[in-house]
Amino acid sequence: MRWCRLQIDGRAVYGVVEGEDVVVLRGSPLSVHRRTRMRVPLAQATLLVPIVPANFYAVGLNYRAHIEWAAQRHGLAVKVPEQPDVGYRSPNALIPTGADIVIPADSSGPVEYEGELVAVVGRQARHLSEAEAPTCLAGYTLGNDVSERAWQRTDRTLWRAKNTDTFKPMGPFVVSGIDPMAQRIAVRINGRTVSEYDTGAMLFGVAQYIARMTRYATLYPGDVIWFGCDGPTEPGLQPGDLVEVVNDAIGVLANRVTRES
Repeated sequence: MRWCRLQIDGRAVYGVVEGEDVVVLRGSPLSVHRRTRMRVPLAQATLLVPIVPANFYAVGLNYRAHIEWAAQRHGLAVKVPEQPDVGYRSPNALIPTGADIVIPADSSGPVEYEGELVAVVGRQARHLSEAEAPTCLAGYTLGNDVSERAWQRTDRTLWRAKNTDTFKPMGPFVVSGIDPMAQRIAVRINGRTVSEYDTGAMLFGVAQYIARMTRYATLYPGDVIWFGCDGPTEPGLQPGDLVEVVNDAIGVLANRVTRES
């Protein structure tokens, strides 16, 4: 199943993607819902962020090549996490595919992309084993963890570096029935592929993270978990750039970069 959230007559509704159309739903894919007779051509649909989460979790340093690149860049020793660790992001930063990433006027940069796999929680979950973990998920989407690196070095909580408005594109669709550990994620800037990696290279897999998280925190329907990226995240984003996060199963998350005047 591939579903999305879209705007019709000023209101947000959910829909199931079928071919070139979106079949509008009454209700949410995360709860009771039914199909309606309304169809919207996908090419004409105004897509929204597929889910607005109550809890927005983000995995950090989950790929070795990314850790090694960052350590070399800053002249630090390579330090690989010994266990799955989880951070947080703010929903204020979320934008859908097609919306602009806006770099603040006082940003010295660089501002960089991080194309990531995102899990969407489908049911309340607590104390899940690794074997049970995938059963709580409704599907997967894509995220671009845009990061202002100068602020990342100076802001203790990363509140600006990671959570500035527009810094978290997510979408375009949520797709169920795929193996999260067998996905190829690519990032393109102005049509040129600048990053490409396999999710199978995660240091800690999706099931490991969910099992550890639910030992301490309840997951709720609509929560999202971003799983990090691999490799370098250069070059920095510039005004006018079109940055795309791409996965064959999920689609293309595309956003133009602008700068605040």
